[in-house]
Parts: sequence; structure tokens; C-alpha cells
Amino acid sequence: MTAHLIASPLGSQTAAPDRIPAAGPWWRDAVTYQVYVRSFADGNGDGIGDLRGIRDRLGYLAALGVDAIWVNPWYPSPMADAGYDIADYRDIEPSFGTLDEADELITEAHEHGIRVILDIVPNHCSDKHEKFQEALASPPRSQERSWFFFRPGRGPGGDLPPNNWQSFFGGPAWTRVTEPDGSPGQWYLHLFTPEQPDFNWDNPAVREDFLHTLRFWFDRGVDGFRIDSAAVLIKDPHLADLDPEAPPGTPHPYIDRDGIHEVYQEWRRVAESYPEPRALYGEVWLDDPQRLALYLRPHEMHGAFNFPFLQCAWEPAELRRIIDDTIATHLPVGAPPTWVLSNHDVTRHVTRYGRADTRFDFNDRGPGRPLDLDLGTRRARAAALLYLALPGGAYLYQGEELGLWEVEDIPDALREDPIWHRSNGADLGRDGCRVPLPWSGETPPFGFGPAGSSAQPWLPQQPAAWKDFTVEAETGDPGSMLELYRSALATRRAEPCLSSERELLRWLEPDGDVLAFRRGDEIACVANLGGLPVALPTHTALLLASGPLDGDGLLPPDTTVWLRLS
Repeated sequence: MTAHLIASPLGSQTAAPDRIPAAGPWWRDAVTYQVYVRSFADGNGDGIGDLRGIRDRLGYLAALGVDAIWVNPWYPSPMADAGYDIADYRDIEPSFGTLDEADELITEAHEHGIRVILDIVPNHCSDKHEKFQEALASPPRSQERSWFFFRPGRGPGGDLPPNNWQSFFGGPAWTRVTEPDGSPGQWYLHLFTPEQPDFNWDNPAVREDFLHTLRFWFDRGVDGFRIDSAAVLIKDPHLADLDPEAPPGTPHPYIDRDGIHEVYQEWRRVAESYPEPRALYGEVWLDDPQRLALYLRPHEMHGAFNFPFLQCAWEPAELRRIIDDTIATHLPVGAPPTWVLSNHDVTRHVTRYGRADTRFDFNDRGPGRPLDLDLGTRRARAAALLYLALPGGAYLYQGEELGLWEVEDIPDALREDPIWHRSNGADLGRDGCRVPLPWSGETPPFGFGPAGSSAQPWLPQQPAAWKDFTVEAETGDPGSMLELYRSALATRRAEPCLSSERELLRWLEPDGDVLAFRRGDEIACVANLGGLPVALPTHTALLLASGPLDGDGLLPPDTTVWLRLS
């Protein structure tokens, strides 16, 4: 048995137009690639990613072996929060392209065997949205203002916010408006930036408008939606203060309130009304797995992102516990588990795994702490084979297949994330994981734009370090992260017990520092998270390895293998 990285010939550059079946629950075990539009590929040479860039790279995505793409918001937006402040839910941001181009992208993606998932933001819109502009121009207690949360202030003259709620991005969750007559007026709620007013989901007109949006995109061929901030739509009707000392089990005034399930049950009925049902995925940040499971019942969402797994340290006992809890939570409601390592909101896992504290914490991203990129990369390779071997769906964030790390030295003047600005620089925010991808060449812009374009991307790339991490440089290199992902996705597709979430895992004992499990009767995944090499179980073939075995055929630390057992 040869102990080396295996690059499968199935990772070729050809498309696979026959991969979309006529019907069936494709979403249960799909591998979905997150496309952050501004940073994926620039098709017109202005330094900003766009729909033309995505269309030009569909062959790359098909060759990578993904089943679907999740596209971050592509709607018209002032970009106060990178497109999550939406001015029109049924059109395309002009810097990204046109509605006709969106239609072409959907069609061409399907021709490549790739489904299209859109981001939808139901909690809030842009302050430039037509409905909010109408609300600002209307008097208090008007129908126009009932689309949002406009309330009088507290204290003398109404100078204090209506309650003590704080924005997720820092600072008060309320902003006072100037009324049309020029007087100080009501306050409006925004759980994120002031440019993102919260919709009032107790208003039937809001609910009907979003159903219109769902149908608008489903009718154009979109295969599903990823639902942003999915657990915060419904607010306490009295807008009561948040009590930090409230006992466990006390309903939160705006997170995970019971009434929210009516919304997603209605959305599910719309999704199921199509000849091939569409899919709904939730961004649901909840600590209680039983509360999360309520969103995944058969008449609500099809899936939700597994944030405990993403946030977990590179630590075997805790990872095993989360894997077990995930499966145990999803099984009773019939929902597939999901697995994810990174996204556009969190520090890239190559960086996280290269630090002493390998967890992800929104309140402490760890910039400036010692970083061992070689260690982080080795662990990221091992983590890739670990999470792609687990039952259910998998999500990968653009650039993780290249082994990219967090860019933490972006000049202050170029940072755009509102978290950076609202924290006065105390929190670097999310720009570091959103740096545009390197495609080719040895200097920026690394082929981010069309041939001959020298326009610098909207965020600066790593000028020297990334020349060995471009798609061009990694293609064909059997030791590269890209070829590891291509081989893993090809093997996952070729092996029925890996590609179906119905083949639940069975742990191989003992556990200790090693995570070892079977998928079906034929395949085992063994991940060594300890500090010493370990022996492999009896097997007939090494299918894939995240790194070389040692000279005695032992599995080194921070290495994962897939084995054929019979």
C-alpha cells in the first residue's frame, strides 16, 4: 500500500450536465459551495465580483464536484452591510449585473449540474427600500409605518430609545427619525445597522410580500433559499426590555419566539407547491439543539447550518459529542444533518486551527495571536476529510478548497465591515474572510478579473503569499488543497455509503484522541487529533489521505484517512 496523497482522475475539468435528477430529495446530502459574489470572480474588470464572473467559473465549480451553489445577496443594495441591506428583493444589484444575467446564470448552472440557492433576508431591509422610505414620509401610526417597528421614545421629550435592546453589531438597536415637519420623532428598530430597519412580521402585508418574493425567484428556476438571521423575525409584542438575569427557559424578546414557526410553515407550503419542491435552509444560531429541531420538522425548513460544529475546537471529545448530538437531534424530525467549517461571517478555519485556541468566538476572533499556518493547514486538510465523510449535507465556503487563511492586515482605510466601524476598530470584523479569490498568476489581482484586466479587487489580496495558492498553481498538484477537495468530492459521489445520509455512522472504539467511524459496511474515516501516530484499523485499501502516513504506515497527528474495509 502506497502512503501518499491520492489525486483522483474524477476531479477533471469537465462539466457533468446529467447530475440533476428529474426529482428527489437532492438537498439531503448535497455539497453546497458558498459564492460570495463580490469576491468570487470579476467578469467586467471593475475589481468587483459579479454574475458574469460566476458564469465564467461554472466549469470550475462543476469540476470541483459540488451539487449546488449558495449565492450571497445579489439584490440592489447601498452595501451598508455587504448586500444584507436590501433595497429591492426582486431585482439585481447593478454592480453585479442584470436580471437577464441572473436568469442566464440559473440556466447555465443547471446545465452544469449545479443547483442555485439564493440568500434571502427576511428580518430587515435597507433604509433605502421603497417601503421604508414611504414609512419615513408618513405620520406615526400610519399603515406605512406598520411595516416596521416605529415607536415613541421614553423619558422627557421621548429622547430615550423605546427599550434596552442592543444591535448585534454594537450600539443601540434603535434610531430616532426626524418627522416630515422637521420635529424629533419616533424611533425605529434595527437589530443590525441603522441602515437595516427590521420588518414587522405581525403585519400580514409583510408576510404576503415575502411570499411574492419567494415565488418570483422560484418561478425563475431558483432551487431554494438560505434564510438569513432566521430565528429573529418575531418580536415580543410589548417590546419588553431584555432581562440579562432572566431564568433559563424565559422567552427571549426577539430570538426564537414560538410564532416564528408559522412563517416557515407557510414558506414550506410555497416551496412544496412546485413540481420539484424547492429547499429552505436556515441560519439558526441557537444553543439549544431541541429548539433548533423545531425548525426542521417536516413542514418547516429542510435544513439548518450546524454552527456548534463550525465553532468547535479541534478537540476530539468535543467534536464527537457535537457529531452525536447533531445526529440525535436531526433523526427524530427526519431532517438531514449538515456540516460546515467556514462562511462569510467567521474567521477562516486554516487560521483558527493554527492558533492555540482553535474555537470560533464572535466576541473574540483572536487577531494578533501567534499563528502557525502550516499547522492550521494540516488540520484544515484533516478536517475536510472528516466533515465530508459525515452523513448529510456539507457546505464549503469559497477559498477553503484552496487553503486560504484569514487576511488580518487589511489597511484600516479599506475595511468595510460595519462591525469594524461600529466597534471603533476593536473588532476587525469579517473583511478578512471576504478577500477576493486568487485564480492565476503571481501578483495581484491574481486573475480575479478578465484576461488583461489590472483592476485591483475591492479588498486587497495577499501580494506575495497567495501566488502558490491560486487555482492555476494548485491544479494538478497532488499535494494541493484543491486536488484534495476534488478527490474527496469525487470519492464521496462514487461511494454510495458516503454520498447518502441514510448510511449513519458507527463509531469504532476506542475513541481517545482518534475519531474513527464506519459509513455502511465498506468505508471508514479515521482522524487522528492527538499528538502521537496511531495504527490504522484493518483495511484493504487507502482511498484518500489528508497527508502522508509515516514510515511505519501509522497515521500521524492531525491527519485523516478514508479506508476501504472490505
